[in-house]
This record gives sequence, structure tokens and C-alpha cells, in this order.
Amino acid sequence: MHLQVVSIFPDMVTTVARYGVVGRAVERGLLTFDCLNPRDFATDAHRTVDGRPYGGGPGMVMKYEPTAAAIAAARKAAPAGGRVVYLSPQGARFDQATARRYAALPGLILLAGRYEGIDERLIEIQVDEELSVGDFVLSGGEIPAMVVIDAVARLIPGVLGDEDSAGQDSFTEGLLDHPQYTRPEVIEGRKVPDVLLSGDHARIAKWRYKQALGRSFLRRPDLVRKLILNEEQQSLLDEFLRDQRAEVRGVDTGNEAVPG
Repeated sequence: MHLQVVSIFPDMVTTVARYGVVGRAVERGLLTFDCLNPRDFATDAHRTVDGRPYGGGPGMVMKYEPTAAAIAAARKAAPAGGRVVYLSPQGARFDQATARRYAALPGLILLAGRYEGIDERLIEIQVDEELSVGDFVLSGGEIPAMVVIDAVARLIPGVLGDEDSAGQDSFTEGLLDHPQYTRPEVIEGRKVPDVLLSGDHARIAKWRYKQALGRSFLRRPDLVRKLILNEEQQSLLDEFLRDQRAEVRGVDTGNEAVPG
């Protein structure tokens, strides 16, 4: 996959390609990464990339010409079938399904805005889609771009050491992840659930799914509402909730539920 970012702070963005999963993807040649600075495409002596907004108001707006030129250069270097995505609070909410869609593309160009935003005509002419990472205010699109890069890179085949890892991540099945434990077995009186020590992979898988389903119901009910639960899933959710109620009452159900 060929991934490019258009940003006036390229050094900030390129750090993501030096560490962890993204760094591994680049080292293995599974992801090629580049960053283009609109200032390099400005035609005036001061390399101006921003201007005052028409109609007045505070702040500055990223200009059309240098930003469009940077996008054009990125498109020229990109394989056919890529997308230009503007990181914007007005965009669709980024989620795991979108990450999977991007990971299947041959190329992706992320546009990181700054100041009060970008000239609207950039969106109308140059951008394929807008994307938001959440309902909060940031100083620019670089950090959201890095979020997208990390989420997408881990889904590229061959990037993760364990090929099952991406398939077991939170949100892969539309749910939060199940609880995770490692050694030692007991910490401050809290023991790893017996089922995880049983070696019974079928029981472990069932317990983990029950925990993911129940945890999502308690913490992100909107995720569960999107699902159409079959009889088995509803039974697991009911069992999880019974376990939770029993724990509150101090009753041992024998179902190895995790402390809430």
C-alpha cells in the first residue's frame, strides 16, 4: 500500500512511520510512506499557504493553489484506485469498517488541515471524502492522520507478527475487546479467571465472546444495538448480566466472571 500525507508539518507526521506496527510495515516493504508539504508548492517568496477568510472573522484558511498542487503531486505518485481523504470534523466518523476499507486500497492520500480549515473548493474539487476521528477540537489534522495510518497499517496482510491479532482486535466483530490477563496469576488478591487456565479452547472462546458482548452492552450499548442477536448471543448476554448481578451480591456463580 502507498500512503501519503499532505501537511505543513511533515516532520510531525513522519514519526509514525518510525515506530511499532507502522514502522514494521515500512521496514517490510508492505507500506510505502511519504509526506508532502504544501509550502514546497507555493509560488511566492514567503512560501505562503494561508490567507484571510472572505467575509472576515478570526484566523486564517489554507489556500487552494499550493494545497491543490501538493495533492496533484501525491496523486501522480499514487497507484490507480487510491482516495484523497480530508481529516475534518465535518466528516463521517472513523471506525474499524472504514479502516478495513482503506487497508484494501492500493493507495491513500490523507489531507491534514490547519488554521481555521481549508478553502471549501479544495473539498469540492480535490477531496474524495471527509473523515472525523471524533467530536472534539484539535489544532490540525496531523494527529488524526496518524490515528488513521496506525489503524490501517495493522490490517495490511503480513504486518502483524500473529496473523490472528487483527482479527481479534476490539471492534472487529462490532464489539469491544474481552479482558486480557498475563502473569502473575494472582495480583493483590485478584486471580485470573479459572477458565483461562483450563486449556479448554472452546470454553475460553465462549467466555471471551461473552465478556466482549457483556462489556460492550455495559460500556457501549450503541454497539450492541447495531447487532441482531441470535438466540445463543442473547443467552450469553443474559448469562453475563446474571454473573454481574451475582457478583454485586457476593455470590459465586461458578461462571468465572471477571470482577466488574
